[in-house]
Amino acid sequence: MKKIVPFTKEKIEEISKEFPTPFHLYDEKGLRENARKFTKAFGKLEGFKEFFAVKATPNPYLMKILKEEGFGMDCSSLAELELSEKIGVVGEEIMFSSNDTPAEDYQKAKELGAIINLDDISHIEFLEKHAGLPELICLRYNPGPARAGNRFIGDPKEAKYGFTKEQLFEGYRICKEKGVKRFGLHTMVVSNELDNNAFVETAVMLFEIAVELKEKLGIQLEFVNLGGGIGIPAKPEDTAVDYEFVAQGVLDAYEKFIVSNDLAPMKIFLECGRVITGPYGYLVSTVKHMKHIYKDYVGLDSCMANLMRPGMYGSYHHITVLGKEDAALDHTYDVTGSLCENNDKFAIDRKLPAVEVGDFLVIHDAGAHGHSMGFNYNGKLRSAEILLREDGSFVEIRRAEKLADYFATLDFDRLEKFG
Repeated sequence: MKKIVPFTKEKIEEISKEFPTPFHLYDEKGLRENARKFTKAFGKLEGFKEFFAVKATPNPYLMKILKEEGFGMDCSSLAELELSEKIGVVGEEIMFSSNDTPAEDYQKAKELGAIINLDDISHIEFLEKHAGLPELICLRYNPGPARAGNRFIGDPKEAKYGFTKEQLFEGYRICKEKGVKRFGLHTMVVSNELDNNAFVETAVMLFEIAVELKEKLGIQLEFVNLGGGIGIPAKPEDTAVDYEFVAQGVLDAYEKFIVSNDLAPMKIFLECGRVITGPYGYLVSTVKHMKHIYKDYVGLDSCMANLMRPGMYGSYHHITVLGKEDAALDHTYDVTGSLCENNDKFAIDRKLPAVEVGDFLVIHDAGAHGHSMGFNYNGKLRSAEILLREDGSFVEIRRAEKLADYFATLDFDRLEKFG
């Protein structure tokens, strides 16, 4: 599948006159169309709800768009809960899943009426002590050696998340004894996965547990949350996950395990982030330097602080040189940033057209875990976020950081008296 951008070089020249590069640019049209396609496919499932993983792209403008498309919010921290509240997403429109959770986070989740998804058996007592147990509780299952995981999320038995199966049943028993009336079940086994069958296998695993919970504890689950982890086709040769195939596979498993065991209706939830916003966000940069030593380097005005995934995970992100989309890929470059780290590379030995200083380079699939994973090492400042509207206009939805922001937590007046 050819990787293309939904804007022209002329549009980027127009935007950059007002908002200099680097910036993250989001495509509203693509975002909405994908959200509707996603909802249509999975909407055939009982009580279906997608809780957008706020951690992927925690920008309230984008979150508001997804709210308009019917999504809830999957939050993992106090800040994400606050963001959801600010756009009017409260109550059971929020799934709160966190780990090593501070008391104030649980208190805020309880205040908002969020669905609280506990990560550890000890958190039952912790939540009860600091916020009180709500009527509805969800528990997160870690299948350990029963599932393989993948390279992004790791081997489940090495993961810090969730209850063992033995703990899971004990946790439900404790919660029931303490007066909890409503129950949910959650897991998250893979991340950035392109195998359609992986998600159906997860559904089967949770449905089997639902049957066992009813048989052993008399607990009928209100919902199962299959987690997220649907990946995106980062390379041109990759194939996207087939929403319709996965939805039908889950539906077939639902009929086999849930309906046939008199456990229906049971709602089905997802909490995808990457596949929702990832392909509709781009890091736009300008070439500042060309370097020719043992290799040829393209030096950008962005760096790993703007998109850390290639340096951190070795993740592939496609690159388009604007205005040269149809030119021959006859040059080999490392595409780098200015961070004082040798892994500050967006691409290594990448085939591109001939690149010149002043060219605009667009890094694809930066709409999730891009800006949100930014940092300030070397005193680098995080870039602006721009939304390209459906009518072709654009709006700044987060301004670029300034030096004053970087220094805001330092007290220079006190420094003068220090010594």
